[in-house]
Amino acid sequence: MKNVTRIGFAGILATLIAGAAAAQKQDGANRPSVGTGTAAASTSASSTAKDSSDKAAKTDTRAMLYRPFDINHLRPADQRGLNVFEAPKEDQVPFSGFALSFGGAFTQEFQGLQHENSATAVVTNGVNANQLIGIGHGFNNAVANLNVNAQLAPGIRVAMTSYLSARHHQESWVKDGYLLIDDSPIDNPLLKGLMKYTTLRVGHFEINYGDSHFRRSDNGNSMYNPFVGNYILDDFTTEIGAEIYARSNGLIAMVGATGGEVHGQVTTPEKRTMSVLGKLGFDKKFGDDLRFRLTGSFYANNKAASNTLFTGDRGGGAYYDVLENTASTETANAWSGQVRPGFSNKVNAEVINPFIKIGGAELFGNFETATGGAFTEPRMRTLHQNVYEALYRLGPSDQFYFGGRYNTLKGQLISKSYADETVKRYQIGGGWFVTPNVLGKVEYVNQKYTDFPATDIRYGGMFKGFMITGVVGF
Repeated sequence: MKNVTRIGFAGILATLIAGAAAAQKQDGANRPSVGTGTAAASTSASSTAKDSSDKAAKTDTRAMLYRPFDINHLRPADQRGLNVFEAPKEDQVPFSGFALSFGGAFTQEFQGLQHENSATAVVTNGVNANQLIGIGHGFNNAVANLNVNAQLAPGIRVAMTSYLSARHHQESWVKDGYLLIDDSPIDNPLLKGLMKYTTLRVGHFEINYGDSHFRRSDNGNSMYNPFVGNYILDDFTTEIGAEIYARSNGLIAMVGATGGEVHGQVTTPEKRTMSVLGKLGFDKKFGDDLRFRLTGSFYANNKAASNTLFTGDRGGGAYYDVLENTASTETANAWSGQVRPGFSNKVNAEVINPFIKIGGAELFGNFETATGGAFTEPRMRTLHQNVYEALYRLGPSDQFYFGGRYNTLKGQLISKSYADETVKRYQIGGGWFVTPNVLGKVEYVNQKYTDFPATDIRYGGMFKGFMITGVVGF
């Protein structure tokens, strides 16, 4: 397979930050100094007027940094995409004919983590499989996405996302490609009226199970994740099928059907059935300072050769080599810090996601139960995941934020072992949108594993430390 050169842009990000700081310093140097006594009084009015003018100019300058919309029903890849869930139903620009749009997203991390465990030695051919690999401080390899969108007709968009470079797939890899329909291609009054409230998505796409996948890092695209790592149990997969939406006055309803796996197959049909998923919710703004969203989702697959609802991330996790043994490699152990439960042949899951935004404060929750297993297991296992997230955004254009996330996962996490194990993580961090397209964020993370068997490498396991991330999205 063709290797793709990794894209490092830490230097670009540092240059942008230094440039912004220099611009601020120069702006301060150009301001007239205010004297004392009557001189100060005589200049106060003009100084106030200039400050107001400068603030307005800075606001206008920042607004000019946003990429103009050229495609409809598209979630922006920059700061405007925060807290956007389903793709917007309303038109963002008038249709003026066929339009083709290219975009990208890049993420570079600096990792400062340490880990430990107290597992019993399991020696094979003279090698202890439970001995942790040595890790230190350093840069992780950069990852990148390529986004291609085309407006084919009014209300009809085609989308494709590719991973140009990823932790797990170091060669270029197409993540998804689908058709999004928000208007009738046939000029029929009945169909036109129906499509005012209806959206159809067809193809190979990131399924809309739960709301957490809208706030996670997707390989190079980590603009929407206020922290660095995704959840311990990562709900994310792409499947082939269709979803149909109905939206009106804040109400949201969706039902979908897919092939139940990340890739299409026609062989061994006795091992496969389709998956069914759905979502019902409410999302409404009350004035300028209050927004409330509440959704419930389900996903059901009773038979699959290789279901990937909790193992569908082909990019890999943010925390490199934590709680991995000395044979760990970047690609083979790409999901360090996550729990992949092995629900490969059957899975049924439900999740409730509340979201409240009051001024600059945001609260988001994820309360989930999943049951599943493999054909070789005598009975199914059940997991419970809870996530509590609180943020506060501040600044003239909400360019700064800080907050915390607490994530717990409990249940029968190990195949064929029906005792409960627990993993707990808390993350504290913040970020700065240097421009609407450039985000710098920092996080302190602490994750602990309890109740695992003594022969499991995670017995007495923990990792903690800091992560620094630079993101570009456009």
